[in-house]
Amino acid sequence: MVYSFELIKHANIRYRDSLVVLSRCELFAMLWSLGVTAEIREETLGGSRFLTVECRDLNESEIAFLSGHSSFCFMAENRNGLLCPLPVSFAGYLPEDLPEVLKYKGKTSAPFMRMMINTAVSLSSFSHMDTPLVFFDPVCGKGTGCFCAVTAGMNAVGLDLDRKDIREASDYFSRYLKLHKLKHELHDRSETASGHSLPVTDFVFADTKDHFRSGDCRTLSFACADTMDAPALFRKRKAHIIAADLPYGVQHAPQAGSRPDSLQRFLRRVLPVWKKVLAPGGVIALSFNTLTLPAADVREVLVRAGFRLPVNDIFSGLKHDVEQAVIRDLVFAFNSEEESVL
Repeated sequence: MVYSFELIKHANIRYRDSLVVLSRCELFAMLWSLGVTAEIREETLGGSRFLTVECRDLNESEIAFLSGHSSFCFMAENRNGLLCPLPVSFAGYLPEDLPEVLKYKGKTSAPFMRMMINTAVSLSSFSHMDTPLVFFDPVCGKGTGCFCAVTAGMNAVGLDLDRKDIREASDYFSRYLKLHKLKHELHDRSETASGHSLPVTDFVFADTKDHFRSGDCRTLSFACADTMDAPALFRKRKAHIIAADLPYGVQHAPQAGSRPDSLQRFLRRVLPVWKKVLAPGGVIALSFNTLTLPAADVREVLVRAGFRLPVNDIFSGLKHDVEQAVIRDLVFAFNSEEESVL
């Protein structure tokens, strides 16, 4: 069977030019998690860009899984050039506008975060678990990654050193749940790490009232803390996925105590800590500005920290323009002692 998937026309012209490469990588990972390996071709049909795949027949649940791709707006069986529409049946756990509404300077785009999360989940050992996965963003800012994760039905933990950003993310999510009349509870607590207290805000919520009453809920936690304190938030469970848009070093730089830190030294410090909270078989996804942090340095530090890198070329060459001072790249790595099969 031949399947054709139409790509969205992204508003960011620079990002749109790179959309095919990123979308092909995401689709490859999603198909691989279904046990499908096939050539993915780019085609132009009726003036729109498509990714086309020839593979075995996909069943209804597999089509539904692919519907969650971050950049598909139309899916079809391609029968000798005749497109027969497929149902795009992916439905988020929460409304799709959750990661989009809060606007701020320097925000990572929600579609890009969904691409990172979808690819990382598909590469992990947990891609088709029956229970919700745990997502962790160790430099979460105002929470776009966490909001993408809970929209997809995951539990999420976001951590950032900026108290104002954490408060704004928490306040926004609280207002959002009330606006959409979603049943929820909010709890403020603290965790102890290295002799000091970390403030944490926990949300417990559900997509329907019946699910909330029955205890079929999701959680989102925001903590204001140094990312080195991450293990204090994962004493009872591990993260399945870590995804982080690293500081670009243009307006903001990481801190080492009260002093600015280089991005290379920052990664050398934090990656062993992040690895401790990531479950075996989990995947970490990092995006970064290559003008301030070369991709070779990121890959080297990941390997030194004990992560395994995919060897398939489709996970290389993901570099793309974002703006004048930002050329972004993306690296995925496995928390595994075994050599990558990809």
